Amino acid sequence: TKNDLRDQYPMGILACDRRDVRRVHASSGTTGKPTVVSYTQGDLDSWSECMALCLERAGMTADDVFQVILGYGLFTGALGFHYGAERLGSMVIPTGGGFTGRQIMLMEDLGTTAFTSTPSYALYLAEEIEKKGIRDRLNLRLAILGGEAWTAEMRDRIEESLGVTALDSYGLSEVIGPGVAMECPEKTGLHANWDHFLFEVVDPVTGLPVEEGQTGELVITSLTKEAMPVIRYRTRDLTRFLTCPCPCGRDDLRIDRVKGRCDDMMIIRGVNVFPSQIEAVLGQIPEVSLHYFLEVTERKGLKELTVVCENEEFLECEKKARLGQRVGKALHEVLGIRVGLRLEDPGTVERSSGKAVRIIRVEAGGER
Repeated sequence: TKNDLRDQYPMGILACDRRDVRRVHASSGTTGKPTVVSYTQGDLDSWSECMALCLERAGMTADDVFQVILGYGLFTGALGFHYGAERLGSMVIPTGGGFTGRQIMLMEDLGTTAFTSTPSYALYLAEEIEKKGIRDRLNLRLAILGGEAWTAEMRDRIEESLGVTALDSYGLSEVIGPGVAMECPEKTGLHANWDHFLFEVVDPVTGLPVEEGQTGELVITSLTKEAMPVIRYRTRDLTRFLTCPCPCGRDDLRIDRVKGRCDDMMIIRGVNVFPSQIEAVLGQIPEVSLHYFLEVTERKGLKELTVVCENEEFLECEKKARLGQRVGKALHEVLGIRVGLRLEDPGTVERSSGKAVRIIRVEAGGER
């Protein structure tokens, strides 16, 4: 588990001589100590190969201009995509995260055809491009998105607003980084790099394998990692295996898109609630933006949930009230319980250049 890795901070579980380590990356830690992951030169070569295979599955070629809109540094995301795209032969624009105006300028000036970012940032990017009215001047055709769970409804919005094919990428720092699995343009699940990883789907509570086609926690064993191999690593990501043939012609066992994380689940008045359920509801109501967060307040041992989201346009009080009733009713029908709802004006919910913070814990007195 991740706790096991943290307990061995910084490099207590190396499977190679420290002198053979060529690079370290780290994921953020809630306890102040990050999870450090080490790589030999062989690991870095394998990582680039895995990522190049994933990008090729997504439909990228050496003719693409690929913009990496992820943070460079200790996080694995940006450099994984960067070296994979270079191995594929694509031209790479290493813009990093943030600075949205500059991102759009470089997209236009350098002829970006494909980019990678988080889904929530892609949605924000689409808003800003629409404001500038320059979508027709861009050459975008492909968005490779990951780092957070996202719904089919969010995919539809991104594709419609940017005029791209939006595909899901999966990976995690503790295993290697991005490059574990990738959707192809058929969008029927993620094709995994089985030569490098062994995958299982288990019951999150018992740890036993689930029945074929059932959702459970993804467990990964690395097969080629040298510096820090993992055996039956508990990812906390919820997914399932897909056995039906993919129209692209590949006959491998695929991984369904991640539905959420075991630790994302909220129990509200005895009902299990996942952010993905709420995002799916919001995505079906065109007047509502998919920039949102969830406030969880605990009073006298009971948790209450408030959904905070934006209208797509500025609305008069009466129209906003009617929209609120529609959204509230739709949430009730899907969740089976009534939750609080706060509709905000456009641009109110904070945008993120990285992973969006969806769940905010609020103390009974109102402090976050």
